[in-house]
Amino acid sequence: MAVVVRAGSAPMWWLGVFAAGIGVLIPGLTGRRIGVMAGAALFIVTLATVTLTRRKRYTALAHGATRAGKHDVLQDRAVTTRNWRRGHRWWLLLAFLTALGSAFAVPAAGGMLLAACGAGLRLKAAWLGRRERAGDALLWVRVDWLAQNGGRPAGKAVKAYRSTGIAAGDAAPGGARRRTAALV
Repeated sequence: MAVVVRAGSAPMWWLGVFAAGIGVLIPGLTGRRIGVMAGAALFIVTLATVTLTRRKRYTALAHGATRAGKHDVLQDRAVTTRNWRRGHRWWLLLAFLTALGSAFAVPAAGGMLLAACGAGLRLKAAWLGRRERAGDALLWVRVDWLAQNGGRPAGKAVKAYRSTGIAAGDAAPGGARRRTAALV
């Protein structure tokens, strides 16, 4: 489940950094200094907002997690990440273009806002990973519920999470890629 949260963090972060870098080159209506200061304020507020929103819902669903049965379909990390990014690629492109366009009014602010969304999702995934390690179980969302919800792991269609052991699947707690020890 943390894989779904983490799937959008890297594209949002890098597109935001790229848009902010280009935005600094454009003087804009407000000037670079005001744009960067406004972007920094937006970054801090957005980072906190994205990181802290819906924590109660995630916690409630995690408390109600049941053991995954043999008929539950659980996707690999790579498949989940690829599906999320394919399903949201137009939204990511639109967000990037909006961040670039906003640089003509307030330089770098839109890019910093987009980068903050990515960083906030990464921090939320890290928080979920700490919860998974504390509970010694990976949390999963059923694929059909995730598809009904447009890729949101805590939306209305998600009734409960499934749990497996910490060594199940190819994802580590928090949605990171599982590192395997080299065979000697």
